[in-house]
Parts: sequence; C-alpha cells; structure tokens
Amino acid sequence: MRQDTVRITLKRWGLYVRTLIKWALIATAIGMICGVIGTAFHVGVHEVTTYREANRWVIWLLPLGGLGIVGFYRLTKTDGLGTNDVIEAVHKGKQLPFWLLPAIFLSTVVTHLLGGSAGREGAALQMGGTIGQVFGRWIRLDENDLRVATLAGMAAFFSALFGTPLAATIFSIMVISVGTLYHVALVPGLLASLVAYGVSLMLGVEPTRFEISVPEESVLIFVKVFALGVLCALISILFCWMMHFAEHQFHKIKNPWIRVVTGGAVVIVLTYVFGTDYNGAGMNVVTAAVEQGIARPEAFFLKLLFTAVTLAAGFKGGEVIPSFFVGATFGCAVAPILGLPAGFGAAIGLVAVFCGVTNCPVASTFLAIELFGGQGGSYFALACFLSYMLSGYKGLYSSQTILYSKLKAEYINASTNAYHAGQKIEK
Repeated sequence: MRQDTVRITLKRWGLYVRTLIKWALIATAIGMICGVIGTAFHVGVHEVTTYREANRWVIWLLPLGGLGIVGFYRLTKTDGLGTNDVIEAVHKGKQLPFWLLPAIFLSTVVTHLLGGSAGREGAALQMGGTIGQVFGRWIRLDENDLRVATLAGMAAFFSALFGTPLAATIFSIMVISVGTLYHVALVPGLLASLVAYGVSLMLGVEPTRFEISVPEESVLIFVKVFALGVLCALISILFCWMMHFAEHQFHKIKNPWIRVVTGGAVVIVLTYVFGTDYNGAGMNVVTAAVEQGIARPEAFFLKLLFTAVTLAAGFKGGEVIPSFFVGATFGCAVAPILGLPAGFGAAIGLVAVFCGVTNCPVASTFLAIELFGGQGGSYFALACFLSYMLSGYKGLYSSQTILYSKLKAEYINASTNAYHAGQKIEK
C-alpha cells in the first residue's frame, strides 16, 4: 500500500517535472528565434527611419510602396490577416501561415521607410504568434499546447522590441480574453520573454526606458491623476472610434490597389500640411513629451489621424506606439491645466491610453513599472484602472473577448466592439 502511494506520488511529480522541462526547452527556442528576428526587425525599422528623416522626398513613393505591400500579401496569400487572426489562433486554434511572418516584417519596414504612420508592436504580436505556432507545429505539439506556444511567441517578440519581459508576458496572456488569465502560459511566456530580451540585449537593442520625475504622494495629486485618467478613457474611445471609422470608410473602396494608393496620397497631403512629426512611429516625440514635457497640443489628434488613414488604407504596422504617442502628447498638453507636471502627465497618458485601447489594466500597470522604473506605481495603477473602466467595450482588436462586465459582477462573454452598457450590439 505504501509502495503504491510512493509510486503514484512520484508519477504525479514526474508529470510536473516533464512539463517544466518541456516548456523550458520550447520557450528557450521560441525566445531565441524571436530575439534574433525581433532584433533584425528593430534594426530594420530604425535604419529606414533614419534614412527617411534624411531623405524627406521618399514619402512621394508611399503609394508605390503600398502597391508593393498589397502585391506581396496577395502573392503569399496572407491578405486580410492581422492581429485579430493571431487572437483567434489562441481562441479557436486558427492556423497561422508561415508567410505571415515575412509579409508583416517587410511591409512594416516599407511603411516606416516611406512615411506611413504606424508602430511596431502590433506587427510584433503577429510575427511572434506566427513563430510560436509554426515552431509548435514543427515539433508536433497538440492543439492545446499550440495555443500556449502562440502566446509565448507573442510575449517574446514584444519583449525583444521593448525590453519589458514582465509586461509582455502579462499583456499576451490577458489581451486574448479580458477577465481571464491563461495561467498555463505564465511560465512559458515569461521564459520566452526573458530569453528574447537577453538575446536582443546581446545584439545591441537598448530597452525602452524613460526618465521621469514623480510628485510625492498626496490626496491632491491623486485627485488630479484621477481626472487625467478619466480624460484618457475618453481619448481611448476616440482612438478606437477613429481607427474603426477610417477602416470602414476606406473599405468602401473595394479595390485594394486603389485603396492603398488613395491612402498613401492622403498621408502625403497631410504631411505637407502638418509636418513630418507624425510619420513613422514618432518615438522621438514621445520621448520629448515624457522626459522634457514638450508637446504640441494638437499633436495627439494629428497622430491619430495619420495612423487611422495609414492602417485603414492597407499599410502595415502596429497601433501600440501610436497609442503611446497619442497618450503621451495628450497627457503632456493637459497636465499643466490640471496642475500636474507636463512630463509626469505624459507618462500617465502614455500607459492610460494604451490601457484603454487594449483593455489590459494589469499589463498596463506592469508596463509603467518597467518603462518608468517603478516610481509612482499607485498613480499609474489608478489612471489605468479608470481608463479601463470608463473606456467602455471598445478596443483595437475585435476578436478580443471581455468576459465580465466593467460595471458590475456579471458574466457577459462579449466580443470587443459588440457590447455596450449591458446590451449587445447587432453587427
């Protein structure tokens, strides 16, 4: 009897040990692949951005680049695929084609080279998810483990670009279904993120960090941060509405070739009217807002306009850095009105708007800790939680689900953008 108990106990612990070893090896491999490709992607975007800033004339080639993007997606049979499909790969086991990786890599680099307004991290989720799933299929993981491998890849690529392994892990496993945490992916996701982060550091990618000054805690400052968090929720709603509205309007142009040329032409006109600050990712503007407290008051809206046109027309990239740009410049402009330091307000705005558009309050708080060094954690948490609650059921990703109501303890299991104040929206 005693021997049977020992045998059963050893068998159970053996399962834990085998699972840990399995995911340690898989996560290490995924992290290394994402670290190398993520570094190449980072360097590519950085180099083409430097070239574009020194050669402003290349923006005239934006419509031509758009044609190349549409053509490459058609050639690789990946047209129409995006971040929503990566989310569905976790939700429903949807298969991601290998060709999505080079398609989003090259098209995002082209978009940045020629002056389209887009970020990198949305593309990173697509590339990382594809790497994780394709690698999992190669080593013959079952359907459930493939979902975990997909999440690990998403976290690893995000971490390689930003240098925020903790936020990347929590974000990837929470953005899928708001209200639940894919706990099984915690260890694989974090290990893959740490490995990818280490690889990117060895290859010379500096993590994204900001120097900020945080006011001492006081009731008055909390009240002011509360007000800023509420305003950021409204900006998050505006961000999502403009992105979806632009997509709807541009898709009235049925021909994708004409659509992308039209969008490229509009971005050119906008650039010559409002300047070049809104082309590319615009991280220099974000840095100036956070570290120097400098931002034009209209910058947040113009960046949103540029990005909505760029992505709706068919150019590629992410929405994360644009949300940073919008939040940071808005917070920088509004903070002095509320009696807050401009740079601190920019930092609050950066994470609060990101939270509102992605519906990920915990991940956004961790992101603030990693980006800003852990100072003022309570301030950032307050702004993020408010932005999450008050931004409603809008979001960047329509495949994302929100399991529980934001207003009361009620299970709703609704898709983002298909639910509002207790009532499902007919699409």
